[in-house]
Amino acid sequence: MVKFVDGLYYSESHEFVKVEGEYGYVGITDFAQDALGNVVYVDMPEEDDEFEAGEDFGAVESVKAASDLKCPVSGTVVEVNTDLEDAPDMINKDAFGSWIMKIKLSDASELDNLMDAKAYKEFCEK
Repeated sequence: MVKFVDGLYYSESHEFVKVEGEYGYVGITDFAQDALGNVVYVDMPEEDDEFEAGEDFGAVESVKAASDLKCPVSGTVVEVNTDLEDAPDMINKDAFGSWIMKIKLSDASELDNLMDAKAYKEFCEK
């Protein structure tokens, strides 16, 4: 059963943003990890990298496919989840707990362009 978590922001390319103050934790959704299958590698950005909303920031590779990651909001990377280097399958076990990067949001109004859990669930069911 795929999970949809209230209180997060979702993109059409299946990334989520969990906002805490001026920061956002970005990762892939449970729907995305379920579709990918066993994740074997996560290509992550570097600290201090800057991204615009919609720009590629890395990739997730699984036994089935590789998928580019698109930044759902603009910002500067302040931290990456180094635990994923040795255990990329953490994404399969807990997609929403296994964020890929923490960014300092440069324009919080961009969150208005993303979906809430209900809208994202409806999007995935299409």
